[in-house]
Amino acid sequence: MKGTEEELPDYNESDAEQEEAKGPKTRVKKSGFSGIHSAGFSEFLLKEELINAIHECGFEHPSEVQQEALPQAMNGCDIICQAKSGMGKTAVFVLAVLHQLETPVEPVSVLVLAHVRELAFQIKREFDRFSKRLDGVRTEVFYGGVPLSEQVAALKNPPAIIVGTPGRILALARKGTLKLDKIRYFIMDECDKMLEKLDMRSDVQHIFRMTPHEKQVMMFSATMNKEIRNVFRKFAQNQVEIFIDDETKLTLHGLQQYYVRLSENEKNRRLIDLLDALQFNQVVIFVKSVSRAIELNKILVESSFPSTAIHAGLNQEERINRFKAFKDFNKRVMVATDVFGRGIDIERVNIVVNYDMPQREEKTDARENNASNTYLHRVGRAGRFGTKGLAISFISSDEDTQVLNEIQERFEIAINELPATINISSYMNT
Repeated sequence: MKGTEEELPDYNESDAEQEEAKGPKTRVKKSGFSGIHSAGFSEFLLKEELINAIHECGFEHPSEVQQEALPQAMNGCDIICQAKSGMGKTAVFVLAVLHQLETPVEPVSVLVLAHVRELAFQIKREFDRFSKRLDGVRTEVFYGGVPLSEQVAALKNPPAIIVGTPGRILALARKGTLKLDKIRYFIMDECDKMLEKLDMRSDVQHIFRMTPHEKQVMMFSATMNKEIRNVFRKFAQNQVEIFIDDETKLTLHGLQQYYVRLSENEKNRRLIDLLDALQFNQVVIFVKSVSRAIELNKILVESSFPSTAIHAGLNQEERINRFKAFKDFNKRVMVATDVFGRGIDIERVNIVVNYDMPQREEKTDARENNASNTYLHRVGRAGRFGTKGLAISFISSDEDTQVLNEIQERFEIAINELPATINISSYMNT
C-alpha cells in the first residue's frame, strides 16, 4: 500500500536496476493454460452473497489469473497483474473489493480508473451484477461527454464505488464535489494505456495524491513491458506481482487464427461471403478509421446483417447506446475502430475479423511494436475465458504482411491461410 507523501515522478530508464531491486515483494509467474480447474469459487471463502451472484452469472470454476490473484487481493495485498485478454482480470478486483467492503458501506471508498469510457461503463456493470445481493453497495460511473452538472448532482448522494476516466475524475475532485479522502481501494484497469500517455499519467498521479496514505492498490493489464512495469511500481508497496504466461504466450488458448490474402477492393465481398458461411454468435470487425467504420457498417446493413458501428466520431450517448445494444445481443455484428479493442468484454463474441490490420509504428524491438499489442487486444474479444473463438485477418499490402510476421514472431505462433472450410466445432462451443 502506497501513500501520497512522495512524488510520483516519471520513471527513467536509468532507475531500472534500483526498481528491480526494491522489495520485499512476491512474484508469481506461470506459463501454460489450465482450461479446467479443480477449485471452485466457494473455496475462496467469499461472502455467500457473492458466491450466489457468481453462480447466477453462470461461472463455475475460476480462471488461472483468478486462482492466483484473487486470494492475494482478498487479503488486502497491493497487486500488479499481467494476464492475457479474456482471463477474467476484472472479476479479480470486483470480487476482492466487494468481499472486503464492510457494513455499513462507507461512501466513496473505492476508486476504479479506466482509460476509455466504454471500459468504465463495463466495469460499472460488473460491479452491479456481482453486488446485487449486497445491501447498500452502489456504483456510479463518471466520464467526459456528460454535462459536469449532472455528475455533480449525482454525487450529492455519493455511492460506495466510483468508476471513471482520469480526466473527469480529476475535474470532479478539483471542483471539490468528489471527495477522495476516504478511498480504501485504488484500482487501475488496463493501466498501461493510462500510464504510457504522459498527460493521462499526470492526471492519475494527481488523483493518487488526493487519496489517503493507507489503501490497497491494484493494477491490471494484458500487456506490460519492463519499462512501464517499473512505472507501476511507483504506485504500489510490497506488492504481489502476478504474471500469467510469459510475453510470448499471450495469445489465447482455444482461439483459431487465420489470414486471408486479397486486394483492397476484394475485402467487402470476401467479408460478406465469410459472414454468410460462418456460424457465429457475435462478430467484431476492426477497421482503421472512422470513415471506414461508417461505410462498412452501411454496406453490412444494406446486405441485411444486424450490424452496428462504434467509433470516436459518435457522441458519448450514442456510443454507449450502441455498446449496450451489442452487449444485450440486439445487434450481432459490430464494426469498430480500436476504441473498442481494449478491455471491452462481450461474452458472446466468438469471431473477430481484422478487416484492416493494426497500424505499425517503427520500434527497435518487435516485442515493443504497437501493432502486435493492438492485435492481441483485438483478437482477445473472441475466445473469452479460454473458450473457443476464431480470428481472421485480411492481408492486402506489404505492410500488412510485415505486421503479420511480427505477430507470429512475437507470440511464437504460426498463423495459417484460411482454409476453404472450417469445422464449426473448432471455433464454437457446442
